[in-house]
Amino acid sequence: MKKDKVLLLEDDPTLGYILKEYLEMKNFSVTWFKTGKKVLETFGKGSFDICVLDVMLPDLDGFSVAQGIQLKDSQVPIIFLTAKSLKVDKLKGFNLGADDYICKPVDEEELVARLKAVLRRRRFPLADPDFELFKLGTYLFDFNNQKLKNNEGDERILTEKEALLLKQLCQFKGRLLSRKMVLKTIWNQSDYFTRRSMDVFISRLRKYLSKDPRIQIENVYGSGFILKIAEDTTGIQ
Repeated sequence: MKKDKVLLLEDDPTLGYILKEYLEMKNFSVTWFKTGKKVLETFGKGSFDICVLDVMLPDLDGFSVAQGIQLKDSQVPIIFLTAKSLKVDKLKGFNLGADDYICKPVDEEELVARLKAVLRRRRFPLADPDFELFKLGTYLFDFNNQKLKNNEGDERILTEKEALLLKQLCQFKGRLLSRKMVLKTIWNQSDYFTRRSMDVFISRLRKYLSKDPRIQIENVYGSGFILKIAEDTTGIQ
């Protein structure tokens, strides 16, 4: 059985050794690097199936290494591994095209599960039951990676709540999505402030989807929302 080849970039000798041994025990082939410079000197297109990159390194940071890797192979999936858990760092990683982002301390079983999930999505996206992709007019919404992209190549990383709300609207497309359901499943409560927050999120989604005038999020007063997509009469795909 062919082993998936993993590029592991981790400068901590103890953690690097543990992750390499565990992944090899789980039938991965692992090449362990301790510096970003060495990765960029060695990396070539097709040489690895997936990359796991530490962000905080003594020479180049993981984000810079990822950019260098993508110049050589734009298709190889990347998972960032870091102690930096701030939202701005996660968004930076996803904006660079990361497939996943794992915060330290690392659970080895979780890392294996995420590696397999990313590889499965890349190879068999339509066969993966956890892969949720929605076509909205000229937009493509990738719920798993919280990405909204239009046919002009513009891409936006959504917040968790924005992605959850848009997913529910997509699932109820053409039907009423009740306010009560949204508040219960996403905000877990219903008071004045959460209701106002929900309305703000609806306004944001309308703005994000505004480049396609066929897409409308209709407000049904006091009841909820309906996502409507008019039929294409202009030849737009």
